[in-house]
Amino acid sequence: MILCFSGTGNSRYIAKQIADELQDEIVDMNAKIKATDYSPMKIGGNIIVVVPTYAWRIPQIVSEWLCKTELLFAERIWFVMDCGGEIGNAAKYNRRLAEQKHLWYMGTAQVIMPENYIAMFGAPKAEEARKIVRNAEPTIMNIIAHIKAEQPFAVPRNNLYDRLMSGPVNPIFYHFFVKSDAFRTDAACVGCGQCVKNCPLNNITLKDRKPVWGKQCTHCMACICYCPTEAIEYGKKSVGKPRYHFEKIF
Repeated sequence: MILCFSGTGNSRYIAKQIADELQDEIVDMNAKIKATDYSPMKIGGNIIVVVPTYAWRIPQIVSEWLCKTELLFAERIWFVMDCGGEIGNAAKYNRRLAEQKHLWYMGTAQVIMPENYIAMFGAPKAEEARKIVRNAEPTIMNIIAHIKAEQPFAVPRNNLYDRLMSGPVNPIFYHFFVKSDAFRTDAACVGCGQCVKNCPLNNITLKDRKPVWGKQCTHCMACICYCPTEAIEYGKKSVGKPRYHFEKIF
């Protein structure tokens, strides 16, 4: 079974590639988290977790969901993490999570995909994004080959920088940067509610047909990148930047 969380479609694409090759089922963790559904899941043997990288680890909301959800009959777990740059020492924390769930840890793989975190970085334009995805294909196929053979992934890089970013920097980053205070809309907002629908934490409500953000935010960028009129900004940091979601470029 493939468990997938995706903000703007990169992880969803990778999960579908894996599912198609393995003829396996994808469980949408966005929907599970949005519905606060922690009911036990019957899983036969293998779990593949496909997620984006948030502050050099898997997203906190994914880790929390996995901790709270009983995975019946599961045996082995692989982690596939896409990122715009690097996953740091995420493998250490994935291994720890696997041990907590009494699962055989089969490793963590990194896939470089187009950047979407426009609250801090710039997203690529369409042609560059397509090139990045094409370059990722051999990595995805290698991941699939390992899972098919029930082999562990190669051990990822683990230097001092990686340990620093996934270790002490991760909670500091969440505390100081992962906030929704800077989100706002401009006159282009039509009150369609797409941002409300896409928010996995039910953190956005419509008031007088305008979105209002609460305090529960994971910075998945779904609201700003899927806005059909590009009416959402993240303070001044997103102004003029391309909005990226996977479906937009393919």
